[in-house]
Amino acid sequence: MKILIINGPNLNLLGRREPGIYGSESFEDYLPQLHQRYPQVEIEYFQSNVEGELINKMQEVGFTYDGIVLNAGAYTHTSVALHDCIRAINTPVIEVHISNVHTREEFRHHSMISAACRGVICGFGLDSYRLAIETFTSPLS
Repeated sequence: MKILIINGPNLNLLGRREPGIYGSESFEDYLPQLHQRYPQVEIEYFQSNVEGELINKMQEVGFTYDGIVLNAGAYTHTSVALHDCIRAINTPVIEVHISNVHTREEFRHHSMISAACRGVICGFGLDSYRLAIETFTSPLS
């Protein structure tokens, strides 16, 4: 099984950016925990602050991988292009958020990509990524 985790803008700053919301652990520090927990899964990671690079990466793997875990960051709330890309590929995508976006600013309450995704997980900190991988690896998925 091959799963790609994609993080969008500003998520390269995890561990330093607003630790009260996003925690104090970087994604690079968290990723080995996922590799250890799921040794049977090839987990790749990609991060970009550029919308087009996120789209290019999803198109690159979107017909051969078993799943994409996408935290599109602020593009979640603005990107019709990401929505269209998710609809265009065969690989299922799960939208994740570290914080519970529904308890935050009003503009974060609407996702432009949710309708194109298999599901949405939010509010469980970095564990949101594990829950998404668990969904892909579950026999019921």
